[in-house]
Amino acid sequence: MSAVTPTPGKYDLDLAHTHVGFSVRHLMVSKVRGSFTKFGGTIVVAEDPTQSTVEATIDASSIETGDPNRDGHLKSADFFEVEQYPEFTFKSTSVKASGGDYVVTGDLTIHGVTRSVNLALEFNGASNDPQFGSRIGFTASTEISRKDFGVDINMPMDGGGVVVGDKIKIELDVEAVAQVPASV
Repeated sequence: MSAVTPTPGKYDLDLAHTHVGFSVRHLMVSKVRGSFTKFGGTIVVAEDPTQSTVEATIDASSIETGDPNRDGHLKSADFFEVEQYPEFTFKSTSVKASGGDYVVTGDLTIHGVTRSVNLALEFNGASNDPQFGSRIGFTASTEISRKDFGVDINMPMDGGGVVVGDKIKIELDVEAVAQVPASV
């Protein structure tokens, strides 16, 4: 584990300083990268970090890939069907130490399908700034199969291969701010 560990407590994702990104192969020769701009979540850091929890929700319609036409297609019934499935969710089920880092296992729901996924997690540090609040930072990544989540559009190319790959790499850069207890 890193020399510094997060201070136990409840933290909310700082939307201005968190990135929820992904990449997928396109035409078998390059990768398309994108992100989601609307999301929220809570991290509860326990005294024993392996007892910590994470819950997050992503607005599926907030996808941005740099191409409005592609974004519209991704929101359609061919891919995410955002009108029927407006959110992706993640809820952790376990946290395990892995060398100096962690593996967070949880239930990821996309397109109405829930699967267990493992996020490789690295704690990046903590800051106790009186102006900006106590903060913690993490990076996390995983790879999923879009077909496992019912996103099984098949667009074959002439000569073999597909327009959109099956494997999706998910990359998170997370900054979270401690919740301040309400005054009584």
